Amino acid sequence: MKPWKRAVISMFAWIALAIPAHAGEVIDRIVANVNGHILLQSDWEEELSFEAFANARPLDALTPAERKAALDRLIDQELLREQVRPSESAPAELVAARVTEIRKALLLTSAEEWRAALQRYGLTQPAIEKRLGNDIQLMRLVEARLRPSIQVDSRAVESYYRERLLPELQRAGNKTVSLPEVFGHIRDLLTEQKVNQLLDSWLVSLRSESRIQTSESTAGEQAR
Repeated sequence: MKPWKRAVISMFAWIALAIPAHAGEVIDRIVANVNGHILLQSDWEEELSFEAFANARPLDALTPAERKAALDRLIDQELLREQVRPSESAPAELVAARVTEIRKALLLTSAEEWRAALQRYGLTQPAIEKRLGNDIQLMRLVEARLRPSIQVDSRAVESYYRERLLPELQRAGNKTVSLPEVFGHIRDLLTEQKVNQLLDSWLVSLRSESRIQTSESTAGEQAR
């Protein structure tokens, strides 16, 4: 397809999704375009519903900053998917375990309480499982890419033990533990911190190299 034809089709796609279907009803609109991949208002609203649900907060209590942060997460996830290209679903047992963690955290012990809570936020069991499965699989692939470059030596573990863990235990009045008892835990913690640092840097780089347009940026361009 010729470039000008693609541009025309893209333009009409944006327009079509913003045109009212009939009085009082508006078709799902575009909120972001990430390297040609469209994110819809419904994607954003589902992310907000899940965020509020998982943190036991009313949807209308989310601030504008939190709403923007949710959209930024969707954009970051799309940028990462372009790089690692998930082709499989997350293992069902990992998804089930994550659902169980959320239920315990929200104190939703019975099936009836769980279903009622989902309904209050406009969510369903399949939607929750799909969302969690996508997140789990994406992060598994991201970590598989980043972890091989990370090295945590013994000195870093010992330094954390002396400078962070022991003082914290003493302030809390807890029993002191020996370094061998917590060596593996500290090493895993430091590795996770480095993964997060690398991920943050990677996302900054991906954003600088990408074409990202949001409804806010479009409005700003039109205003000028």
